[in-house]
Amino acid sequence: YCKGLPHVVHAQEQLFSCATNSAREITGMTREKGLNRVIVAACSPRTLEPLFRDTVREAGINQYYFEMANIREHDSWVHSKEKEEATEKAKDIIRMSVARACRLEPLQEFDLPVDKAALVVGGGIAGMNCALSIANQGHEVHLVEREPELGGVARRIHTTLEGMDVQAYLRDLVSKVYQHRLIHVYHDATITDAAGYVGNFVTTVSSEKGAAAIKHGAAVLAIGADLYRPAEYLYGEDDRVLTHLDLEEGIAKRDEKIVNAKSVVMVQCVGCRNEERNYCSRLCCSESVKNALRLRELNPEMEISILFRDMRTYGFKEDYYREASEKDIKFIRYEPDDRPLVEPGESEDGRPVLKVTVTDFVLGKKLQIDADIVALAAAVVPAAATKELAGLFKVTLSPDGFFKEAHVKLRPVEFAADGVYLCGLAHYPKFIQETINQAYGAAGRALTLLSNDIVVASGSVCRVDEKKCMGCGACVEACSYGALELRETKQGMKV
Repeated sequence: YCKGLPHVVHAQEQLFSCATNSAREITGMTREKGLNRVIVAACSPRTLEPLFRDTVREAGINQYYFEMANIREHDSWVHSKEKEEATEKAKDIIRMSVARACRLEPLQEFDLPVDKAALVVGGGIAGMNCALSIANQGHEVHLVEREPELGGVARRIHTTLEGMDVQAYLRDLVSKVYQHRLIHVYHDATITDAAGYVGNFVTTVSSEKGAAAIKHGAAVLAIGADLYRPAEYLYGEDDRVLTHLDLEEGIAKRDEKIVNAKSVVMVQCVGCRNEERNYCSRLCCSESVKNALRLRELNPEMEISILFRDMRTYGFKEDYYREASEKDIKFIRYEPDDRPLVEPGESEDGRPVLKVTVTDFVLGKKLQIDADIVALAAAVVPAAATKELAGLFKVTLSPDGFFKEAHVKLRPVEFAADGVYLCGLAHYPKFIQETINQAYGAAGRALTLLSNDIVVASGSVCRVDEKKCMGCGACVEACSYGALELRETKQGMKV
């Protein structure tokens, strides 16, 4: 079908066009047949168009003579059960791409200067590690934190499951940040405006220092996440019902009410894996096992029960789950349509307790547990400022409301918007070590940009056709990038 289209002189099928041997084949065929337009009908141009443009350029023609027909996301994936109709649609998509390719013009990329400074939004573990990594390479870093002090959620975490002293690590990290001569910290800060483009951003920050317009070449979003505030299981109504962070702080302070409790019940998956938040918070199971093991160490006589849907202590954390089982910490599975019930009551000896009723999935019977403390594994939710920052920096969010990377495999710490990167809990719930690793990754990508004196900008730049512009100004209002303005000319108002 493709060979029969106007102006098409060659068409062939490849298994993986993005593979190295296939790219060589495209380059060779372009040279051999003297082609001046190349079309690849395959997947999304969002991820692989730059690769194919380089392939075309190596063949000796302008890279903007390349056109990509997306017959995957726009066709085969959405019409997987209608093969004949999907094939006809693929033909239409390719036919339109051929028609467009005939009208393509050669464009030239141009160079832009790069501001050597970086902006890191968020002063938690992710933001501080990223800022230090960039600053250690000799670049100025502006670290913006919305709270009066650095640390983020980690200020409420005292140990990891493996036994790392988080507070000692945090103190050392904060000290390094404050002592670094190239890092400027803004406390009680909010971002009111963000403008510019890769290598040349201007972000307006309002902080304790006043309002400031910060010029920077790259931005890293590491604003962390928030904890879901439960509306179930009597949370907020009874002070014996806590979140796991509350429980961990109580354990660290040796709160007698917690340490001397006769019975502690932990409820998993509170606020997530439901219709409103259809994702797993990843951290909760390990947090529960950690707190349970710590309580067992402090009070060997305490009865500890963990009510779960699925225990997800993945990787080597599985060893701690087994250890908890061996230390007589009871794991009771419940079904999502038959959740535990928490009510105030009295024990057999007249002691005020919380009555926790749960159906044991294995026994098929209802159990009632007298608990002195009920700990809820509350969901990790996107930070309140996530949506606002996404609008300011023109980046996308996942269906769960967290920041979404450009490509989960090819660009895991980048956004589709060039020059903006992400790391930490703002991306999705992750452990401290994972957060640190990703912070280094984001810093590495930012340094790749900042280490250059210039950045090559795309030749695809929109322009206003003044002959057709009637000066209504509708495009100026609609442009989210602020790239257009209305001016008065001899012919009247023009964009």
